[in-house]
Amino acid sequence: MQSPPASVALPTKNPATKSADGPTILALESSCDDTGAAVIRAGRVLVNRTAGQEMHARYGGVVPELASRAHNQHIVPLVLTALAEAGVAPEELDAVAVTRGPGLLGSLLVGTSFAKAYAAGLGVPVIGVNHMRAHVLAHFIEEPRPPFPFLCLTVSGGHTQLVVVRAPADFELLGQTMDDAVGEAFDKAAKLLGLPYPGGPALDRLAQTAQPGAFADAFRVNDQPGFEFSFSGIKTQILYFLRDQTKLNPAFVEENRPALAAAIQQALVAALLRKLRRAVRETGIRHVAVAGGVAANSGLRAALAATAAQDGWLGLYIPAFEHCTDNAAMVAMSAHFQFLAGDVGDGFLSPEPRLGV
Repeated sequence: MQSPPASVALPTKNPATKSADGPTILALESSCDDTGAAVIRAGRVLVNRTAGQEMHARYGGVVPELASRAHNQHIVPLVLTALAEAGVAPEELDAVAVTRGPGLLGSLLVGTSFAKAYAAGLGVPVIGVNHMRAHVLAHFIEEPRPPFPFLCLTVSGGHTQLVVVRAPADFELLGQTMDDAVGEAFDKAAKLLGLPYPGGPALDRLAQTAQPGAFADAFRVNDQPGFEFSFSGIKTQILYFLRDQTKLNPAFVEENRPALAAAIQQALVAALLRKLRRAVRETGIRHVAVAGGVAANSGLRAALAATAAQDGWLGLYIPAFEHCTDNAAMVAMSAHFQFLAGDVGDGFLSPEPRLGV
């Protein structure tokens, strides 16, 4: 094996020599367009800070090159602020954690490069965190925490997955989207309705103002075998439906925007619930968690609560809003479990944009 370059400082701390009250970890998140920094000590998040990138709104979506540049601008001030607010000196850190994937390559490179350099300078391990697992483990930041095993539906702008979680490091993937994620479907449907980016939250707000029932049968997500999802077809349905109706009435979208938003949201939520209920029946696991940015959707939350009561689920768990969207606190929690298990890396950690669960 080739020796590492002399310029690379390898970790000198070992998980076995962690602080008496539990590890203190600086965690970084830079998988897409939000830069995050958090500090966790003994499993308790001390501070969680996020810097957004509003400039993407003018382009109707995330521009990867601009996202990478913004991460470069935000990461150092954010880390310094997080450590200061946590009252933690750099030399008190037992490890530095960072999202290694999945995500945008350029954005991941900013985070992993900084984390490796910072960890090397401190002589502590660097912990590479799976972004998707971190979303699931966000449930352990605050009470109530789901007991193992539990089912987790992860729904975000880039991912839709159903997993069985038997332990912090024991995940079984039941199914995932074969094309677009549900968050993409929300955003693209919102764009067709003329709503601003990010479209998902705007569509949700508009749907809440609609009278129920209109266009209820206009849209449907085709069911897939097992636990796989597909959301590309509903975009085509929406496009053709709006095109045909606008030919008859050019003001159709303007006159019916809230009702259309509600119908689209209803169809997407119904598709998620079909799979989730199937998973509960087939696995027999009745503790159900939901993670990811779309977990903040009001229609989904209402449908989940009604289904949990109707089907007799033993527990329904959804993190606080700030822990649903991309954030460093969830990375910190995942890193906490990894540190305790001795799952730490060295200065040769590389980003993995297509990392699986």
